[in-house]
Amino acid sequence: MTDIVTFGETMLRLSPPRGERLERTSELAVHVGGAESNVAVAAARLGRDACWISKLPDSALGRCVVSELRSHGVGTDVAWDGSDDARLGTYYIEHGGEPRGTDVIYDRADASVTTVTPEELPASALEDASVFFTSGITPALSSTLAETTEALLRAAGGTGTTTAFDLNYRAKLWSPMEAGDRYESLFPHVDVLFAAERDAATCLGREGDPIEVANGLLRDFEFETVVLTRGDNGSVAVHDGEVFEQNVYDAETFDPIGTGDAFVGGFLAKRLDGGDVPDALAYGAATASLKRTVDGDLAVVTPEEVDAVVERSAGGISR
Repeated sequence: MTDIVTFGETMLRLSPPRGERLERTSELAVHVGGAESNVAVAAARLGRDACWISKLPDSALGRCVVSELRSHGVGTDVAWDGSDDARLGTYYIEHGGEPRGTDVIYDRADASVTTVTPEELPASALEDASVFFTSGITPALSSTLAETTEALLRAAGGTGTTTAFDLNYRAKLWSPMEAGDRYESLFPHVDVLFAAERDAATCLGREGDPIEVANGLLRDFEFETVVLTRGDNGSVAVHDGEVFEQNVYDAETFDPIGTGDAFVGGFLAKRLDGGDVPDALAYGAATASLKRTVDGDLAVVTPEEVDAVVERSAGGISR
């Protein structure tokens, strides 16, 4: 039985050396990254049996993605696209300090994953999973992917698999109104919701006290658990009539990309290991803090490192 199956797009990330501009660089570092595969890697590195399903071009680039994920212990079940126009999405990161900041440029239009249908993916993967996870990035990529995302969430719920969903709003992909409408259409098939506080406000109109926001989402959409992440202000979770709060763990930030995915992966890994919600919040926060010290999208961490961060710091508040 697989602990967690994730579904979504994974891309190649290309970035010049720090301090260099894309328009002037003569070299690019290559990393593999995508919200759902990032979550799978974090969970696998923390001892869970994780599998990522998707569609990739049948090419060296597609094989590069599979090789990287498998190197971290993630199983892959991929529909291979052998068409002449098959392609893998890429994105470019130009790291810059203030006042310039970091810039992200996407080149992901018409990637092979945007055409994937449920029939191309292994039904057995969901039947054997304890948790199925996807994010709001995936249905934003195409109408086909929106339909496939809903079909997989519905199918997973039908087998008794716990379904988890992260809003993961991306303004470069769709408008807040489009995103909010799609999110709410998926919520009936979601058990565990992860939402950045800013995304809940921007796309769902949920503003105000974070505990009230989390409680309102849980009540209105009948989730089992709602986890609201608040950046430097930590996180809040509502589950089984209780509210739990978790501080962030300090980190010297080397690369923040993938921090939210590391949090989700750490949280789900701990829950799958039998941990309660406050333990999972602490584990997620520790995994996220460690990710910030690692270049690339992936949380290349160990359980011992995460445990050490949690043990060094006083964490959550239950009330």
